[in-house]
Order: sequence, then structure tokens, then C-alpha cells
Amino acid sequence: MKKEILLNPGPVNLSQRVRKSLLKPDLCHREPEFIKLQNNIRTNLLRVYNLSGKDWAAVLLSGSGTSAMEAMLTSMVPDTGHVLIIENGVYGERMTRMAEVHHIKRTILHHAWGEQIDLKALEKIINQNNFSHVAVIHHETTTGRLNDLESVAKICSSKNIPLLVDGVSSFGAETIQFRQWNIAACAATANKCLHGVPGTSFVVVNRKVIAQTSVTPHTLYLDLKKYLQQQDANGTPYTQSVQCFYALDEALKELKDKGGWKQRQKQYLQHMKIIREGLIKLGIQPLIDEKDCSCVLHAWHLPDGISYTKLHDTLKKQGFVIYAGQGDLAKTMFRVSAMGAISKADMRRFVKVMGRIVKK
Repeated sequence: MKKEILLNPGPVNLSQRVRKSLLKPDLCHREPEFIKLQNNIRTNLLRVYNLSGKDWAAVLLSGSGTSAMEAMLTSMVPDTGHVLIIENGVYGERMTRMAEVHHIKRTILHHAWGEQIDLKALEKIINQNNFSHVAVIHHETTTGRLNDLESVAKICSSKNIPLLVDGVSSFGAETIQFRQWNIAACAATANKCLHGVPGTSFVVVNRKVIAQTSVTPHTLYLDLKKYLQQQDANGTPYTQSVQCFYALDEALKELKDKGGWKQRQKQYLQHMKIIREGLIKLGIQPLIDEKDCSCVLHAWHLPDGISYTKLHDTLKKQGFVIYAGQGDLAKTMFRVSAMGAISKADMRRFVKVMGRIVKK
């Protein structure tokens, strides 16, 4: 079977090393071998950003990145809390929907998809309200925008408001300053920048903050405090995705062996440079300025006269899978990601194939 190069924002192409890890022995989640595996993953997740296990904890869940986001939001905002949710894409709006479903008090700072966060508006709304948290997307994959968390954090620090960060598409490849940005929790997943497989997600939490947070559990399965207590005690409240844990464990070791998140960021930037320079030469225009984009994904206007369906299907026949825009953007744009076990040669071939499509 011909290998497809996945240029969608997760799941990603696996390295052979990670793929082979899925063949390890079947394992009961109540056995000491599993607990060792779980503890290794939790330790190595903290090491990605050099976090101390005394002050921070990685809480492992079986589910997609959305499950980690929902666990974070419902477990970190206290019963008396009031969260400000910043929206400038699908995933900020998804957080709002989570808050609505769980009846969490919230205020919304809305922006059109792709717009940068209005820092003056943020400062104004923070000064007019008493928020317990600000929830924000780091990399908004709707458009590829990397939100300026440093500036957001500076504004929030004036009121000592901690951040709840969606790091689903940034953890492992973008700068995340947990201490300096006053992050209370950051949700992420195995199958994006970490190059694991779908099925495992996690929340990195500040131990002191979660210990002091009084929350009536909104859900049984996504109660972060329960997971943290049992994982700290060498247990797990529910059956975990064992084979997915194997893959994440190996992916984290591979990340370390290859130089860590900064080297992965460099790799993504090299891939994106090939794509960006190549597509611009073909007359295909980016949606957002390069300086405002993540290293992970860039969004593009569709070439004149070519529908997304035609572009997607033609590329897939040549071994490449791209990603559509969302909502109204589905009619006008496509997205290309640089994650996974792909090479510069793959990127150069993608640009050549795009050239043949555009010139037809």
C-alpha cells in the first residue's frame, strides 16, 4: 500500500520507531508494568518544557484533545469562578460551547476567525470584570494563527488572572512559558506535535492551583482531580488506552533523542519554508502573514478556478492529504500542516504536484 503523506493537522504520519511500539505485549492497566509506563510518560511530558514534578503534574486521559480541553475547563474553573474565553476561531468557540454545556459562568471576547487578539479590548474587559481565569487557544488551527500568549499573559498578570491554555496543536513545537505566563493548566494531545497516535490526551496542571480549586465535579469521567490523585498514587480511575500509551512513551523518547521541542520547531519551520516559498511562486496566497503563523500549519486561499474537492482529490491520488477550511472558509481555503514523520523531499514533491495542478 502506498504511503500517504498526511498534511492535515493530526493525526500524523508515524515514524517506524513509534509504529513498532504498538506491537508491544498486551497489558492490564492494573498491573505494575502499566503503572511504570504511565509514570514514565507523565515524567517525560513535564521534561518537554523542563517543568518540576514538585510544582507541576501531567494528567493522562484516554480521549482526543477535546476531552483534555473539557476536563481542564470543567476541573479548573471553581464553582464561584468566572472565565473569560477568547475566541478567534473554531476552537475558542468550542471552549465556549463546553462552558455552556456545563453551566460555567463565562464572558466571551469574540473576534472574527483569523483576527489577532485585540489586546486593548482584552485589557478593558479585564478591568471591568472579576475573572478567575482567562481561557485561550495557543495555536488556532482554524487559520494557522499563533496567538500572542505572552502579551495576553502580561495583561492578565496585572490582575493575577491565570491562563487556561489550549496547547493541543502547539505543545511540543512552540514556545510555552508555563511559569512566566502564569499558566494554571495546559491541555494537549499525543497525536499532533508529539507524533504519537490518537487516543491519548493530557493536561499539564499547576499542582498548587488545582489543589486550591474548589469544584463540584461536572462529569464523572473527566474529573482531573480524581485522575491526578489516583495517578499520583500509582493507579488510574478508568481503563486507559494501553497501546496508545506505548506509542506516546516511544514518541516522547524519540522527541528527546532528536533534540527536543526546539529542534522539532526548527524542522517544522524548514518544511513550512519549502511549502510557503513554493506555493507563493505558484501564485497561491497565504491567509495570514508568516510572522503571525504557527510553525505547525499555514492556511491558503484556494487557487483560482479550483475547488477544494478537486484539489484534495487530485493531491490524494498523488499521495498527499490536505485539510479543508472550516465553516464558511471551507469554500475559499485549504490548510497544510508540517507535523509527523515527513521529510523535506516530501515537501518539495508536494510543491511540484501543486504546480502541475495549478498549471492545468
